[in-house]
Amino acid sequence: MKIHNVIEEKAREIDFSGVVWRQDKNGVVYKSVHGYANRSDRLPNKVETRFGIASGCKLFTAIAIGRLVQEGKLSFETKISEVLTFSDFPHFDKGITVHHLLTHTSGIPDYFEEEEMEDYEDLWKGRPMYQIRQMEDFLPMFQHGEMMFTPGERFHYNNAGFVLLGMVVERVTRESFTRYVEQNIFLPCEMKDSGYFSFDQLPADTATGYIDNEDGTWRSNIYSLPVKGGADGGAYITAPDMAKLWTALMERELLNEEITSLLLTPHVEVGKDEYYGYGIWIDKRNDAIYKYHVMGYDPGVSFASGYYPDSGSILVISSNRGAGPHKLMAVAEEYFERGK
Repeated sequence: MKIHNVIEEKAREIDFSGVVWRQDKNGVVYKSVHGYANRSDRLPNKVETRFGIASGCKLFTAIAIGRLVQEGKLSFETKISEVLTFSDFPHFDKGITVHHLLTHTSGIPDYFEEEEMEDYEDLWKGRPMYQIRQMEDFLPMFQHGEMMFTPGERFHYNNAGFVLLGMVVERVTRESFTRYVEQNIFLPCEMKDSGYFSFDQLPADTATGYIDNEDGTWRSNIYSLPVKGGADGGAYITAPDMAKLWTALMERELLNEEITSLLLTPHVEVGKDEYYGYGIWIDKRNDAIYKYHVMGYDPGVSFASGYYPDSGSILVISSNRGAGPHKLMAVAEEYFERGK
């Protein structure tokens, strides 16, 4: 069965809405588009449609930090207390480093604990989401919390840690985090269609995120997320642009060899054959790295993208629904593995 038929069959089965893109060293191998970018007006998704990628852009934050380390403005062992006003975090351990935040091993409290809160939307019931436009706006949600564990003790996925990293970028560069990423990462990669856009200023060809209710109705996610994304998530990208990012990163065009290698190092074990580097997930098979990948989930948003070092291939799957990309990624990986 051809890859087109495999993807189409699974996409119909899960009612997928979004874009699937795969390329290797010779160019684009496969691309397909599914569903609507705007259900009300029945505007179909396109290859060039911009999708929110939630936590998929933590990698961008790690690259931003890596550039500052490369320029000698930081080190991965720099203590956060040396950069931020630490009196704003009265219960935080003063030994927390940039490395701890990048690897989710800092132990600081998070503003959204998945084990305790069932729905990300619950965050905005008592806090207007339209007021969350920059890094500091998140601080009241976690800055007075107690440490969960000693820094470096273990892995615990943490969005707040990446908020602090975004603040570090802003303090060091003296410009907004989103502008820094757009100018120093997106622009060199020629990611001309991607950026950090506000809900109330979305550009053309941006997919609306949809939440499907149990009774068969649906609604957009406009009241379910911060009005503008930042260091912990929320950028908008096109599938071709994400492929450009992977290519530039792996060809050492964004960071030098030393910093790229550190970013791609499996710093902490998460599960069986699963590790975390700096802003990136790393899967192993037979003690060798099988793929580097990023993922993201928010109400009305889901995303999965990976780079496969053995073949040099890239897979990008973006969606304006809350699920789907990981099932399609599994199907695509199985297909291409059989074709070796």
